Amino acid sequence: MKNIILFCFLSSISITSLTAQEYKVITSVESIVPSGLGRSRIIDANADRDFKEFTSEQTEEDNTRNKSKRGDIRVKDFEETKLLNFYNIAGIRFQNIAANDALISSKLSDMATNGWELVFVTSGVEADAGNTDGQGIFITRYIFKR
Repeated sequence: MKNIILFCFLSSISITSLTAQEYKVITSVESIVPSGLGRSRIIDANADRDFKEFTSEQTEEDNTRNKSKRGDIRVKDFEETKLLNFYNIAGIRFQNIAANDALISSKLSDMATNGWELVFVTSGVEADAGNTDGQGIFITRYIFKR
């Protein structure tokens, strides 16, 4: 009896360790365009892509190119959640930031409820940064696994 229990326990551990990991990336894009003219969203792709279909290998002997088109990479099936822009006509809006935090928290909580574990977060800002800079985004990628 003890051997059967031990065998079942060890089998369940080995099956769990052989399970492949699945990753998912959720992106928030928040506009830092003055006067609230930009667009801010949470983006969640509903379609999968296999990177191998769009990868080519470059070597000295063989310059084999992948024949797929850039349009084949495009994902048209995605979920888009509206966020508020950081700025309005009067300047920075802290209420908008708080509202975005609430929406992003809701999305992250929903992902956790669905079995996803947040494993990494990375963010950055894109802006011209010149004297006449009137455009820019703050982008954050949330990387999950299960």
